[in-house]
Amino acid sequence: MSESKTCNHPTINTNDMQKMCISIVPIFNHLAHDEMSEIVKTTQSITFKRGESLYNAGDPFNSLYIIHKGKVKIYRLSESGKEQIIRILEPGDFTGEHALFSESVHDSYAEAMEKTEICMMSRDALQNYLLRYPQISLKILSEFSKRLDRVEILATSFATEDVDTRVALYLAEQTEQSKSMNITLPMSRKNLASYLGTTPETISRKLTSFEEAGWIEQMGQKKLRILDLDALLLI
Repeated sequence: MSESKTCNHPTINTNDMQKMCISIVPIFNHLAHDEMSEIVKTTQSITFKRGESLYNAGDPFNSLYIIHKGKVKIYRLSESGKEQIIRILEPGDFTGEHALFSESVHDSYAEAMEKTEICMMSRDALQNYLLRYPQISLKILSEFSKRLDRVEILATSFATEDVDTRVALYLAEQTEQSKSMNITLPMSRKNLASYLGTTPETISRKLTSFEEAGWIEQMGQKKLRILDLDALLLI
């Protein structure tokens, strides 16, 4: 995201908001209070409307973006223009961390899925903190490892599993993350289809078939109750 794009959005000069933003992100929340306060001084708070881009493919890596409120989807476009969602970012998640390692450009897009508040830190400021607080580097490497695991699991799923299994495993994953059998899908069915490599119509058909089998109960477009997790895992 270029500097000219940054100034097109309202900046929220709320120190408390920035502190809360920094305190929820795993790469910073282990720091001492005075260290965290120092980091807050170098962050900028920006609000994005639904559909607005944080950055586009081809924009330079020059900032770290931390989600304070809202949701952001990270996606790529195929040669045919089809959107493939890579991940969904929620409060406490971050993107743009590649700015630490190179001066290359983004190969993906980041778009607000709803009104979203972001804490943004420049590449130079982030690199300076890494030199002063090496433990931040370890936290970032840990996050890289988790993301790589998720990407490998998803890639393997696309290559070896049919759509029924991909949808079932995704529901099971949401159940594990929410620690509840009542789940709320973090994205629309259109975006879920993009993430799982299928179509919205197929997602709807699969959910209906799971409901008819007695494995789930649909309580709206996004709300579901898992009735038989074992059956889903056996698909």
